[in-house]
Amino acid sequence: MECKSKKRGFFSCEQYFKTMKSYLSVYSATTYEKVIERSRFIANCAHAESEEEAKAFIAKVRAEHSLATHNCFAFIADAAGNLMRFSDDGEPQGTAGMPILEVLRSKKLMQTAVVVTRYFGGIKLGAGGLVRAYSGTAAEALAAAELREYKVCRELFCTVGYENFDALKKFLTSGGADVKDIAYADKITVAVAVEENDAKAFSSALSDFMAGRIVLREGKSYWFPFPIKN
Repeated sequence: MECKSKKRGFFSCEQYFKTMKSYLSVYSATTYEKVIERSRFIANCAHAESEEEAKAFIAKVRAEHSLATHNCFAFIADAAGNLMRFSDDGEPQGTAGMPILEVLRSKKLMQTAVVVTRYFGGIKLGAGGLVRAYSGTAAEALAAAELREYKVCRELFCTVGYENFDALKKFLTSGGADVKDIAYADKITVAVAVEENDAKAFSSALSDFMAGRIVLREGKSYWFPFPIKN
């Protein structure tokens, strides 16, 4: 069953809801560069919710570095870790794409694409050196990137009068929910994302806190990119 993207960071897929609790992924695109034996290695990583998105990202990086010696890549484009692709792009077989993929797998990152670009500097690195260069550059880029934990959330719409908005904000800042949107009309409606397993308890606590001066409506379930708690 294929998941269709709704918007950046949100997509619904009932099959995944039943089989998965969460997964890690890169949240925002990141670039990292280093020089190894005069060769420039530039790693770009990004969130990719499908093979099409991953390929589009790779094509974008290739266009930006069309004069590079190599643009090697690897990606895991689904949330279950089954859709994997990689390429050595002219480097000796097994020295670039697979090492990058192994970094993704070791970090347990899903829906993530990495392209490592090389501008050859005149010194050959050998097979072992290439593996270390590509895997190391990819790993350092991912270490610098913002990661999020994608969890199944329940969307809740919280509607209050203007006179009760400060109280609602006070409750929401205490944690447990991520504010997605605020709509101002005759009343204020705040859309929040709450972890699916916590949705009922959150709604009950919010209703008690607001002493009934709030209308709550449940929306759909989504995979939502929650900040990783330290």
